[in-house]
Amino acid sequence: MFQYINFRKITDAVFEQMQTLGHVSNVYFHSKIHEYSKRLAETLPGNLKSIYLVNSGSEANDLALLMARAYTGRFEVASLRNGYHGMTYQTMGMVSNNCYKYPVPSAAGFVKTMNPNVYRGLWGGNKCRDSPVQTDRTCSCNEECEAGLRYVEQFEEELINNVPKNNIAAFWAESTTGRWRNHTVQTGFGRTGDHFWGFEMHGIIPDIVTMAKGIGNGFPLAAVATTPEIAQALTKASHFNTFGGNPIGCTVGIAVLDIIEEENLQENCIQVGTYLLLELAKLKSKYTIFGDVRGKGLMIGVELVSNSETREPVSPQIFMKFWEYCRDRGVIIGKGGLNGNVRCFHNEYNYLHLHLMYSATKHLSQPFLRQRTQPKAAAGVFEEYDIDTDKFQTKFANSENYNVLEDVLRIKPPMCITKEDADFTVEVLEEAAKYVG
Repeated sequence: MFQYINFRKITDAVFEQMQTLGHVSNVYFHSKIHEYSKRLAETLPGNLKSIYLVNSGSEANDLALLMARAYTGRFEVASLRNGYHGMTYQTMGMVSNNCYKYPVPSAAGFVKTMNPNVYRGLWGGNKCRDSPVQTDRTCSCNEECEAGLRYVEQFEEELINNVPKNNIAAFWAESTTGRWRNHTVQTGFGRTGDHFWGFEMHGIIPDIVTMAKGIGNGFPLAAVATTPEIAQALTKASHFNTFGGNPIGCTVGIAVLDIIEEENLQENCIQVGTYLLLELAKLKSKYTIFGDVRGKGLMIGVELVSNSETREPVSPQIFMKFWEYCRDRGVIIGKGGLNGNVRCFHNEYNYLHLHLMYSATKHLSQPFLRQRTQPKAAAGVFEEYDIDTDKFQTKFANSENYNVLEDVLRIKPPMCITKEDADFTVEVLEEAAKYVG
């Protein structure tokens, strides 16, 4: 979330706390867990005042699943296709992306509905997004949003055909808010700019909210927020967490909230993020490889295509060439999956899911940048490609796994970046577009 410029505040706070109390289970009361829980609850709307502290987004989602089922007495949980919600056995049941699916029976009680993708989906147009940049598709809406109605109809059809009557416990989604539960692991803490929490832009208050990643600026910290009424469901049995809410984690969480407020980072997200989005949109109008630009604040996606009319994704060779160029210029792009070797076939499209990250400074030496990537001889690195006219296969010399490739740059930089950083990023992406030609 932050660069080294304000990381010192966090390390100083941790060092000071370590001199007093380094660890105690949340079975025992200590001042930091109360201070942090109160501070976190004050950022949330409505009656989301009960806070459970855990260690990761997967753990937070797993606990939220338990809450929803224990409170409602129901079992089925709905989520969106293409979503990712964690790697515990239960949360993998909600995930709808086969690169995360192991060849074992999945956890029971999950149903998936169509992802409302207004760029690639069945419905959508240039009026569908709460974003400074819209898709190029023509919108067929009149007085009501046709895309919204059609995707809701798809959800209703799933409920009618695949869920026992009156047995839905929760609807799971990130940023787009559901009936019971919202996942703000990446869209929270002011990153979208206009609001502190991504779900607030939709005008709905969820019943349960989970958060991780930016909550601790890289420290293993996560949380579940809910209403006191729903939290009461966990009193049906004993619940505790050995490391969740430990004094060090709470100290980090408090420091993160202080930095966001003191340095006005939410405002920076909307100012720099909107500027970056509009600059990326200019690139899209100049280079056909940029098929779609989307996002809000500093939560941005850029989709790379080989054909802007058919939206055919770029080949893995082109994408890796693009990626290598950006890395060598100082914009570090991290690949999804173990050692970046994830791949599979998904609806005849292949995607390479990338997280565009920023080095602490764009002037880092090349040796530093190189050591953060896998050498070419590492397991799972692309070595050979077989291409046919309809769809392609990517061969690994040492792997038979079929995981996911995505073609979306997920631009989620530190919340304190400047317009100069944004300009540098756009400059590098433009150079990469020319380079891959």
